[in-house]
Amino acid sequence: MFSGRLSEIPRTTSFRVALLFLLLFGVASLALFGYVYWRTAGYLRAEVQANLTRQIHNRAGLELPELLREVQEHAAKDPEQHFPQALFDASGRRLAGTLAEQPPTALLDTPIEFSRRSLSGGERRVRGIVHRMPSGEVLVIGQDIQDLLEFDELLVSAMASGGVLILILGLAGAIIAGRTSQQRLDAVTGAIERIVKGDLSERLPVRGSSDDVDRLAVVVNRMLDEIERLMREVKGVCDDVAHDLRTPLTRLLAGLERAQRRDCSKEEYAAAIDQAIEDAHGLLLTFRALLRISEIEDSARRTGFVAVDLTQVAADVVELFEPLAEERGLHLSYSGPAQPAWLQGDAHLLFDALSNLVDNALKFTPAEGRVEVRVEADGEAVQVQVRDNGPGIPEHEREAVLRRFYRSERSRHTPGNGLGLSLVAAVARLHDLAMSVGDGAPGCWVSLRGRVVSGAVRG
Repeated sequence: MFSGRLSEIPRTTSFRVALLFLLLFGVASLALFGYVYWRTAGYLRAEVQANLTRQIHNRAGLELPELLREVQEHAAKDPEQHFPQALFDASGRRLAGTLAEQPPTALLDTPIEFSRRSLSGGERRVRGIVHRMPSGEVLVIGQDIQDLLEFDELLVSAMASGGVLILILGLAGAIIAGRTSQQRLDAVTGAIERIVKGDLSERLPVRGSSDDVDRLAVVVNRMLDEIERLMREVKGVCDDVAHDLRTPLTRLLAGLERAQRRDCSKEEYAAAIDQAIEDAHGLLLTFRALLRISEIEDSARRTGFVAVDLTQVAADVVELFEPLAEERGLHLSYSGPAQPAWLQGDAHLLFDALSNLVDNALKFTPAEGRVEVRVEADGEAVQVQVRDNGPGIPEHEREAVLRRFYRSERSRHTPGNGLGLSLVAAVARLHDLAMSVGDGAPGCWVSLRGRVVSGAVRG
């Protein structure tokens, strides 16, 4: 099993990226080491060559006796023969110096390399120059370069060893990176498989490193949160539709069956039909509200967003509901800033949302009560709040009232279909508005808060 998983590591992106980095780093290191070797070895050889040329130049103009003395004195000062010198006659016989044999004289005054036997009996390489004196003698000046050659070998060996070490460490790092990536991918794949099997509460693992995988997982988890919410809402809608539509459908069917079974007068038949039509209209209104919410939740509508003055929308809503408030003996008021409060959105949808909030407030506020619509704005955010002093919404129901068809026990006998606040919540989500429900002590308040659009022109 482990070997099978290990064979998958070379196929991971992290392993391939690590190998590519290793290749680039290896090429760069090889080029750097090569340059250092070339410059170092070249510099040392140039120094040797310059020293040999200088020695030849200093001795080229000497007479034979003086030259013999110079070579003999040098030999005495260099017992280790690091800088061997010798003087040979025209026949190749050594006259003075530490070199036993005369090197080939085919190349005069040109750097050559040859071997000599050291005092310990080993072979050592020498770089030298052979120069023929005007009187026919051959002067050989050299420098032991065995240490230089060994340094070259050591440098090359160090480069090779370093390259092998880099290769081993790089491969190990690539395997570790590939294994880590594979483990994260396995965790993500496992979570996705559990989600596919129906566990919508599952989420992709987030390590907290804020890398690419983490950022992707966070976005996907937000998407899964929304999908889970929608699935719960769909299930709730199905349950609520079955529960809330059963009563009007049963009443409609019962009324028609009674009219069919009984020997009714023409007026009674007409009354039964009128009641059936009224019930059918109520059902149609419910389905239209559902379709309206579905249409609002289509995010494609955002493409038509323009800058909307929320103060104007709120004032229009208050103006629309003022006659109804007066008829019910309620006080409806509006307060807001003198300057426009621009919000990016759809004016008609925002108007509908505020209308639903005001309608709910008027519906549940007792006579002589107050309903206030307030708009507040600062440099960064704009908020509209609808507040009343009615019975309020219990804390444990403040999330439930946003679900479709949800109706609390105290509102069961109030006309409505339980979709008003659901529509408001859908509009809020479409506009990225934060919707809050709170205690008005007495009554309750509902607020929508979003970001201000600065310097906008009303669409």
